[in-house]
Amino acid sequence: MACGKMYSLVCMLILVSYSSADVCTKPEVSASAYTTQDATVLTNIAFVAEFTLKCGNHVTGLPLYAEINGKTLPAARIGDDNKYQVSWTEDVKKARSGDYGINLYDEEGYAALRKAIRSGEDPSSVKSLVTIVVNYPGAYQGPWVNSEFMAAILSVLVWYLAFSARSKLLA
Repeated sequence: MACGKMYSLVCMLILVSYSSADVCTKPEVSASAYTTQDATVLTNIAFVAEFTLKCGNHVTGLPLYAEINGKTLPAARIGDDNKYQVSWTEDVKKARSGDYGINLYDEEGYAALRKAIRSGEDPSSVKSLVTIVVNYPGAYQGPWVNSEFMAAILSVLVWYLAFSARSKLLA
């Protein structure tokens, strides 16, 4: 009988150890970002942030989730266990220049974030693991004056100069 209880206890401990998520302590992040710079023929601006996460307790391969302006999405692991990527798009008309904060969450933080959103609480009350800042300087949307308009103005100016010079010669 005691052996059966001991076996159950050992099985329970093994299950708990496998089901508990690793926690990153003292996170350090180094990041780089890319944003679309030319929006003359595009409808969306692309944002891509790549980062490396190092934990003080040497945990690797954590599933991470990102929150950007109220939208949540998973961070994709690329390359080794500590390198991640987050990407999203914004409509050209809605994309604002400036800094975009990417709040990163581990599984526990993401569960708390989802709970806060479901219950109508302020999502910023949930502490993120770390925050990355992506700077978007804005995108080139073409010249202020179209080349066709400039060609029309120049042709009218040349015609006027030629007509006035002709009038002075014949007068």
